[in-house]
Amino acid sequence: MSELMLSLEQIEKEKGISKDVIIDSIEKGICDAYNKYYGKNENATVHMNRETGEMEVFADKTVVEAVTDDSLEISLEKARMISKRYELGDIVPVPVTPKDFGRIAAQHARSIIIQKIKEEEKRLLYEYFYQKEKDIVTGVVQRYVGNNISINLDDKMDVLLMESEQVKTEHYRPKDRIKLYVVGVKQAVNDAPESTEGKKKSKGAKGPKVIVSRTHKDLVKRLLEKEVTEIADGTVEIKSISREPGSRSKIAVWSTDPNVDALGACVGKNGNRVNNIVDDLFGEKIDIINWDENPAIYIENALSPSEVLSVRVNQEDKSAKVVVPDDKLSLAIGKEGQNARLAARLTGYKIDIKSESQAREAYGYGDDDYGYGYDDEDGYRDDYDDYDGEEEYRDDYDGEEEYRDDYDGEDAGYEEEYDDEEYDDEDYQDDYDDSDKD
Repeated sequence: MSELMLSLEQIEKEKGISKDVIIDSIEKGICDAYNKYYGKNENATVHMNRETGEMEVFADKTVVEAVTDDSLEISLEKARMISKRYELGDIVPVPVTPKDFGRIAAQHARSIIIQKIKEEEKRLLYEYFYQKEKDIVTGVVQRYVGNNISINLDDKMDVLLMESEQVKTEHYRPKDRIKLYVVGVKQAVNDAPESTEGKKKSKGAKGPKVIVSRTHKDLVKRLLEKEVTEIADGTVEIKSISREPGSRSKIAVWSTDPNVDALGACVGKNGNRVNNIVDDLFGEKIDIINWDENPAIYIENALSPSEVLSVRVNQEDKSAKVVVPDDKLSLAIGKEGQNARLAARLTGYKIDIKSESQAREAYGYGDDDYGYGYDDEDGYRDDYDDYDGEEEYRDDYDGEEEYRDDYDGEDAGYEEEYDDEEYDDEDYQDDYDDSDKD
């Protein structure tokens, strides 16, 4: 076997690029070289011996009685000198290899092999990461490139983790291993400048463009799926996720098997499963709660760890009024409103939270009025008097002490932080909106 064929077999083993694919490219490239040096012959083909690596040029000619074009036709007499089986009208591959063609072929073969290897490597890279799209890959931090970070993915290629996809509280050092969510994989478009004739000058095929993220909420979802076997086999389902990257995430889970505790399966023994995810997220807090088809119970679970006294749900406008103990109001709201904001995004409901004393003053609730209430038209029981209009969902304040904050998506925010010792529950009302829960 020739040195060339041995090299092609070695490439096939090391890079996973088929030897036959490279040989096909060599044959096509050598044919183009033949036409360039010896005159264009559209019937010319190049055959490369799979064992010896030797190349021959053939011209396909039609068998005729009288030859009028020697480049396209061959007489019946000459055809039968090649093989007695040929008849008029048959196509005969006639060897036309020039004497010095070996040198030309060798020169072109080398460049063709190098180019084909590059193309196949990029194609294999694209296919590999395309299979990883919407999934997790492991990356090794290489260096900072301005505000972006160069990361090697799965020991296969380097990509940039853009500043917009970084968690602001995370700081990396070279050789740190991190988990990344693959947002998308695209074949890069050749952006070579156009020539004066209006045709693009080829710079060679570019590799795939892989977009990765540390802020995407599905990063948490995929980490949980890989950590919890009950999710992988479909016994436990992830119903919803809301996340503020680097700070806190809430995850609603549900079990399809009544004998399996969804919450316990996700937390793991001594919290080992959820702790592994927290480690991958560099200390981001994870709240896992039970999903419930009853929206009032679902909202109560979503406001964990706060205790909830009452939830009244309006199904039409996807809103809920929640009452919590006086000493749990700041816990239900969370620092800078985070707990209530994440709960709103998780459930898809606009949540209005009041302390018990605020509810008594605003709605006139008595001791018998607490529980779960729903609109009658939705088929649920209603324990409260009907409230009509948006105004009856709010508490009116007079003077400089008045304060309320409407949450409407991610742009909403608190203007102040709350502390149990300094906060006056009587002067607070907060409406939360989930319009940007995704």
